Amino acid sequence: MWMAAGFTMLEAGLVRAKNVSEIVTKNLGLYSIACVMYLVCGFFLMYPGDSVYNAYFPMIGSTWGMSLDGLTFNTDLGYSDAADFFFQVVFVATAMSIISGAVAERMKLMPFFLFAIVLTGFIYPVQGYWKWGGGWLDAIGYTDFAGSGVVHLCGAAAALAAVIILGPRTGKYGSDGSVKVMRGSNIPIAALGALILWLGWFGFNGGSQLAINDAANANAVAQVFLNTNASAAGGVIGALLIAKVLTGKADVTMAINGAIAGLVAITAAPDTPSGGLATIIGFIGGIIVYFSVVFLDTVLKIDDPVGAISAHGTVGIWGIMATPLSGAGAFGTQAIGAISIFLWAFICTAGTLL
Repeated sequence: MWMAAGFTMLEAGLVRAKNVSEIVTKNLGLYSIACVMYLVCGFFLMYPGDSVYNAYFPMIGSTWGMSLDGLTFNTDLGYSDAADFFFQVVFVATAMSIISGAVAERMKLMPFFLFAIVLTGFIYPVQGYWKWGGGWLDAIGYTDFAGSGVVHLCGAAAALAAVIILGPRTGKYGSDGSVKVMRGSNIPIAALGALILWLGWFGFNGGSQLAINDAANANAVAQVFLNTNASAAGGVIGALLIAKVLTGKADVTMAINGAIAGLVAITAAPDTPSGGLATIIGFIGGIIVYFSVVFLDTVLKIDDPVGAISAHGTVGIWGIMATPLSGAGAFGTQAIGAISIFLWAFICTAGTLL
């Protein structure tokens, strides 16, 4: 849950001072909406259990519809459904936070909250069911340990659709093709947000082991911690180096996005690489996020104030496709997963907002 504070501080630091109050309000509101919608329908839509026989849309052809007091201790897995609910609800809030950063400074509060209802209650849970609820992506062998695709690419694809529909901030792009730099209000606060997210990611990825009740699980979680930290560090170094080489300056905002990129890149398979490979995966993610941010901003004229689409989307795809490097998944099934999650979130978001 502390990651919600990280996203809030990161976004508040990277938007202009006049919009800080609204971005904080959005983050408080979206987390609360995610908690309510996931309790009302999202959790049971994503994890319908044995009652479902449709691998694509669990609400079709099933006896879906568990009561709110239907959360019990799962004797087969060894943990409470209520504990799993709390863990998973922060994931859906994370996906919505990605959108908050991308649409910052130009989406009004109430429409944003209305869309949050749709994404957290329907769009996210359906594609989450495809992998984590036993749907068709899980059946074909798609690998996504903690959600480079299910969480981060889903949020980024929805953000991309929203940003395209909303258009850029007023004055961001000149008629002559020039790009105006709109500097954030508080870089230290943005950096604090990134470090909070870095810390929170140990729960995000480590918790996805789902158990720590014996030596094997404890060792697995420890390896996940090591790899998560190594990849984040690699991402920072990669982003700093490429910025220094190409511009002659060490860009602090790129360092921030490099950390997020490294974390996103390792999230699809933080349990299988060595620490060295995890560092390389993050390092490449840091380089990718630099080029993606520049390309979207200067070439495609897609206005993303915090670089969320690049850090979570472009690098999310890299993370998904990098899993076979450590023996997790296959390139073909990983590509199918990335494409299907992207299209689902993008099309549903566009249909909702239009």
